[in-house]
Amino acid sequence: MKKVTLFVALLCSFAAQAQNIKFIEYDLPNGLHVILHEDHSTPIVAVTVLYHVGSKNEQVGRTGMAHFFEHLLFEGSDNIGRGEYAKYVENAGGGLNANTTQDRTFYYDLMPSNQLELGLWLESERMLHAKVENKGIETQREVVKEEKRMRYDNQPYGSLLPEALKHAYKKHPYAWSPIGSMEDLNAAKDEDFVNFYKTFYVPNNAVLSLAGDMNVEETKKLIAKYFGDIPKGTNAIPRPTVKEDINTGEVRDTIYGKDELAMIVQAYHIPAQGTPEFYAVDMLNTLLSNGESSRLNKSMVDEQQLSLYCGAFTFNLEDPGLTLAFGLTNMGVDPKTLEDGMNKEFDKVKQELITEKEFEKLKNQIESAFVSTNSTVAGIAESLANYYTYYGNANLINTEIERYMKVTREDMMAAARKYYTAENRVVLYFLNDPKLSAN
Repeated sequence: MKKVTLFVALLCSFAAQAQNIKFIEYDLPNGLHVILHEDHSTPIVAVTVLYHVGSKNEQVGRTGMAHFFEHLLFEGSDNIGRGEYAKYVENAGGGLNANTTQDRTFYYDLMPSNQLELGLWLESERMLHAKVENKGIETQREVVKEEKRMRYDNQPYGSLLPEALKHAYKKHPYAWSPIGSMEDLNAAKDEDFVNFYKTFYVPNNAVLSLAGDMNVEETKKLIAKYFGDIPKGTNAIPRPTVKEDINTGEVRDTIYGKDELAMIVQAYHIPAQGTPEFYAVDMLNTLLSNGESSRLNKSMVDEQQLSLYCGAFTFNLEDPGLTLAFGLTNMGVDPKTLEDGMNKEFDKVKQELITEKEFEKLKNQIESAFVSTNSTVAGIAESLANYYTYYGNANLINTEIERYMKVTREDMMAAARKYYTAENRVVLYFLNDPKLSAN
């Protein structure tokens, strides 16, 4: 064995050992699942709550609700003045934020460890006493509209994700992006918002995940104090059961906008996260587009200079998701030429096993990504909550890497042949419309 190879092997072995994250978990009588990871390396604690509600839990005609609540639940509570939520955290020297996906809404407070109790109180107020009333609703309607204008309407290629989802899904609620429809939000009544809150923002639909500088036994007492008396939700929690039909033919469309350079987007249907084939697909996408030496970047950008950027990433979702591949054409390049070049790279992984050297590099990249994701207390708290919510097994924070390591080169080729086919994809051309550009 060469010395460099030995060094890499030892480094990966060390990384795998460092990945062993200890935690405890339990349920409160009201159904709240609690996960605690004690780590005294820094005087910081992450207080996070994951609600198992995202845009896929919305109904046609009421899209955008989950993302709207990401904003609304910072409005205050019965015991927190309007607009004062963030000030509590910032005045204590902490930071806070939230995000919404198709499958979940996630809130986190990163606090000095001596402010742990404050963080717990704030999240318990959000769960029990949030202000879901007309003034806050109207305020946040305008905030969300402005966000849509900034992130989608006025952003280069801002319609990429909404258009890809709309064309890829015809039945499943993944058909719309979390930002939803402004028309739907405008049409929603106050009682719609109240009912959404009472249905989804309840302890039996949440995971409280803490990581950092704390004493577990003392923390348990504080959790009982602030969350133990919150009543269990009584509404049925709707989960979509609809399954998207298998594609029987390629879907193609052209989207015209103000952007000067053409963009090619390909969306391939792939298995849900956590399934055996998912890991092979995810590794394929890492091979194709992770880093400057990745196949799509090396071929399309460096060697042929057809594209300014070209890549593919896994849109991993709780239900079957997508691989999104996209290429931004270089000046003067025919979009069809770029599309043909991208297709050739996908064909290669269907026709030829990747080399042993590439495969070893790929596995090292996967291991490095795992270590990086869980290198902070905030990352650990989020990973623990995700693994429990989606897989019912928080210990996958330590063991999911084994699922990747079991994937073979043959598995990757088989997945490419099954999923990276013309009949299983949507192809969108984003082209410039001179009339729009002139306005």
